[in-house]
Amino acid sequence: MAIATMTTPLPISFFPFLLLIPAICFTICDANSNLLCIPSEREALLKFKNHLIDPSNRLSSWVEGGDCCKWIGVVCHNLTGHVHQLHLAAPLSPYEQSALGGKINPSLLELNHLSTLDLSNNNFSSMHIPKFFGLLESLTYLNLSRAQFQGAIPHNLGNLSKLQYLDLRGNDLKSESFHWVSGLSSLQYLDLSYANLSKATDWLQVTFKHPSLLELHLSACVLEDDPYLISVNSSKSLAVLDLSWNSLSSVPKSMFSLHGLVSIDLIFNSLDGPIPDYFGNISFVEVLDLHQNSLNSSIPNSLYSLNHLRFLHLSSNKIEQDISEILQSLSRCCLGSLESLNMADNQLSGHLTYQLGQFKNLSYLSLAQNNISGPIPSSIGELSSLKYFDVSENQLNGPLSELICNPSLKEMVALYIDINLLTGEIPDCWNHWENLAYLNLGNNNLTGKIPPTLGYTNPCMLNLRNNSMFGELPSTLRNSWSLVMLDLSENHFSGSVPAWIGDKLSNLVVLSLRSNNFDGHIPHKICDLQFLQNLDLAHNNISGVIPKCFSNLSEMATKIKINNELSTPYFIDYSFYLKALLVLKGREDEYGSTLGLVTSLDLSANHVRGEIPKEIGTLVGLLSLNFSRNLLTGNIPDNIGNMELMESLDLSMNRLNGEIPPSFSNLNFSNHFNVSYNNLTGHIPTSTQLQSFENLSYVGNHLCGPPLTKNCTSKSIPTDVGNKGSKVNWLYVSIFFGFVLGFWSVVAPLFFSKSWRIAYYRKLDQICGKLYVFWAAMGM
Repeated sequence: MAIATMTTPLPISFFPFLLLIPAICFTICDANSNLLCIPSEREALLKFKNHLIDPSNRLSSWVEGGDCCKWIGVVCHNLTGHVHQLHLAAPLSPYEQSALGGKINPSLLELNHLSTLDLSNNNFSSMHIPKFFGLLESLTYLNLSRAQFQGAIPHNLGNLSKLQYLDLRGNDLKSESFHWVSGLSSLQYLDLSYANLSKATDWLQVTFKHPSLLELHLSACVLEDDPYLISVNSSKSLAVLDLSWNSLSSVPKSMFSLHGLVSIDLIFNSLDGPIPDYFGNISFVEVLDLHQNSLNSSIPNSLYSLNHLRFLHLSSNKIEQDISEILQSLSRCCLGSLESLNMADNQLSGHLTYQLGQFKNLSYLSLAQNNISGPIPSSIGELSSLKYFDVSENQLNGPLSELICNPSLKEMVALYIDINLLTGEIPDCWNHWENLAYLNLGNNNLTGKIPPTLGYTNPCMLNLRNNSMFGELPSTLRNSWSLVMLDLSENHFSGSVPAWIGDKLSNLVVLSLRSNNFDGHIPHKICDLQFLQNLDLAHNNISGVIPKCFSNLSEMATKIKINNELSTPYFIDYSFYLKALLVLKGREDEYGSTLGLVTSLDLSANHVRGEIPKEIGTLVGLLSLNFSRNLLTGNIPDNIGNMELMESLDLSMNRLNGEIPPSFSNLNFSNHFNVSYNNLTGHIPTSTQLQSFENLSYVGNHLCGPPLTKNCTSKSIPTDVGNKGSKVNWLYVSIFFGFVLGFWSVVAPLFFSKSWRIAYYRKLDQICGKLYVFWAAMGM
């Protein structure tokens, strides 16, 4: 499955006002180059600074006697010299290091002309929003988003009659009433997302009739339906409405009288039943996003009257309809306007038809996870603006030649057709796909070799997993230096693992060549992949030894992963995340947004021989290590017990000997552990984790102690012969000497004494004679 999430662009927004602020700042600051700030306001700013915690010394320019109009973050009026704006938002990238903290001093009240205050992205942890903010009467812009404030929103913020922009999102705030918003008579933009408004039952009455409000964002505010609400005098100004991530089971009927709405976001609610017909009344709507609800039935005809519709997202619902009917109906209303259509994860059926090629401005199309069948129509080649195309997890069949070889699709950035029934070879005509960043053709019935021209597309993700492809990897793939994920697993590729993978594909994070026919040694160049976090070479015919240079894989040797999302810079419009299927903890799972936190090394089911190098123990960031079903010998390195983050360790079905290192008792996070079928001896180290595994994790060895029932006694367990033969097994020695002594006690007299030999052979003749008579009497 490869469904990318997309941040819905807002067609009308107060953001242009924000974008003008930096330009205004630079203009004012330049005009103020010869203007000194007012002393009383400089002192007020210094008092404000003295109560702040500034770990990165961002406010180093704020010094006694300096010109505050030149201080960082301070903007003065170009005529009066009064402090006009304070821009103290922390940069998002080095957020932890540069975030301001401490206390906010009321000296800001002395800045009587302050119109803009931005303290976003800082860390005022456990602090309430100061009530004196409601006395900053000149404020038109207040941004306290993601600043770690908590507690109740002070109602005296409603005194700010000049305030046009208020952003409090991303804090731990709450409010039991919306009455204070009524006092913000000039308000145009309001964002209270992630505040707890479950008890503010008047939120709809206040916001829907606000005279000047343009944008309202109440995402994840624990909003529920109001069964007592009858009607509301609806606003004529409201254009953008975001009620996403709440608990609404029905669409508020008052919303359908908001005729000025241009953008509606109701994703991740509990909406059920058919899509309301009333959406057709909001005739100017351009963005309609109802993703991740429980809407069923088919799309109502009224929706097809929305002639301005640019973004229609109905994914992850229960809509049952023929896709050809939907395309035909949409072609009557918004052929020229539709830019993004997402109907993924529904119950759509039928075939893709020629109408698909008529949406000339379509740039995003996702129909993944449905029951759509038939071939991909050639008309898709007419979508010259198409950048994202996802039809994964359907029943599409036929060849790829008409799609891939169409030169009109040169804008394509992401192509997902995985988990379908595609057949034939991948055509060798990728020359015009120069913008391609994501290609997933995995889990189909494709055959043949990897076409050479595919290597020149330089994607960041290439997934051909689980097909029937064969041959050696083309050398042109070395040109794909942008690759972050390469998954060619579960095919029939052969030859040696190319050394140029480590030399040329230096950005790889995930490399999976699992379940193929690769042979030869692991090239040492693989050790040059400093960003590699997941290496899977399992189920091949690889021989040789485990390279000691694996210790150079620095990402596997790092315990702390800063980024938990592996995103790529190709698409600014969409938020793409790489997805990979990894075998961890003995099972196969898909990892998406958390892929950046996963590290694994899998060489299982090969012909790797020799000892496990002690350098493996330096990979302390590994979560999963699998060397099972190989020909490994020697002792288990003791420092593997230092890999404290290890969740899965499998060394089973080898020829390892010696004892389980005592340091293994440090593996406190393990939930999959297997050392079965080796030549291990001795006592199983004691720890909560090691004793929690089943006996099957230890069978096929000479181990003793819990969880096994075998006690560690000299009679029940052989002495360890490990440590390179330094210990002697006296049981075997005594048997050997006993045999030698018994043998020579009989043979030596016969060899050295003639009389003994004559007596021996005489006795032997007598025995043979008696046996002969016995056999004759028995008729034998």
